[in-house]
Amino acid sequence: MTQPTLLLIDGFNLLSRGYFATSYGRSDDQLSKNSDGLYTNALRVFFQKLMNLIHEHDVTHAAVAWDVKREDSVRRQYAPTYKETRNDLPAPLIEQYETCTRILEDMGILQVTVPPYEADDAIGALSCQWSNRNDGRCLIYSNDRDLLQLLDERTTQIIASKKGEILYTNTHFEEEFSITPTQWIDVKALLGDKSDNIPGCPGVGEKSALPLIQQYGSVEGVYNQLETGEFDPAYKRYQKKLIAGRESAILSKKLATIICEIPDLEDTDFTTYTFEMDHERVESVFQSVELKIKLHTTLL
Repeated sequence: MTQPTLLLIDGFNLLSRGYFATSYGRSDDQLSKNSDGLYTNALRVFFQKLMNLIHEHDVTHAAVAWDVKREDSVRRQYAPTYKETRNDLPAPLIEQYETCTRILEDMGILQVTVPPYEADDAIGALSCQWSNRNDGRCLIYSNDRDLLQLLDERTTQIIASKKGEILYTNTHFEEEFSITPTQWIDVKALLGDKSDNIPGCPGVGEKSALPLIQQYGSVEGVYNQLETGEFDPAYKRYQKKLIAGRESAILSKKLATIICEIPDLEDTDFTTYTFEMDHERVESVFQSVELKIKLHTTLL
């Protein structure tokens, strides 16, 4: 019997990477379209990767998680500038998102959008439930390193690199960073994240953030040690910066923490996430939008 395997895809991460990889140096007019004038450059990348993942990892359950609009994110409630620095999405990418959701629906692949939570939160809620309730594995497909905090014995992140895809496990993480995946949140709290406009602790960079968490366990542990006056002299040069940036670091930890308890996803029925490849159906869907996607017949 095939081991149950849940594939969770960060939809915008894959679609936007496909879009920018195939649109670099090109005007909108130069992007590939079908005979109806619909843009297809990102769709081709998205769905070929989806088919490859399902085939290569014997996926039995699947879902694509989508973000809400950044201004609707729950994190805007306590950080109005969260993701404020991001540029607007190009019109051809927005159009392909809309086409993508229709194709996924026609294929029978579940899609998850849970306002005001982000895709990371939906993936977190689902992966945690799957890990706690199933013997099978959960595969997260995304290049977003924020998701590393979700790694555990059953949850692996598939990360694309120049050398190919890496199945990055919690063991890999602990060997690389000498902390647990959940402590990645504390590292991010000190470092911040320019792309999401998460401030971090100003003046504390990569050379110090990870060692501080390795030594003191958490952001709270760092500040508790500062208060006792027994702070390691090796970090003396960061002492004033840490004290000045305390509120910023605490807020940044809240922003960096993936929310795994979402009321609408409580007690998820994973039977609805089951995906069985129907060759004729999938091929017909792709043909309807003139997408040439290689299907793996060994699945059929």
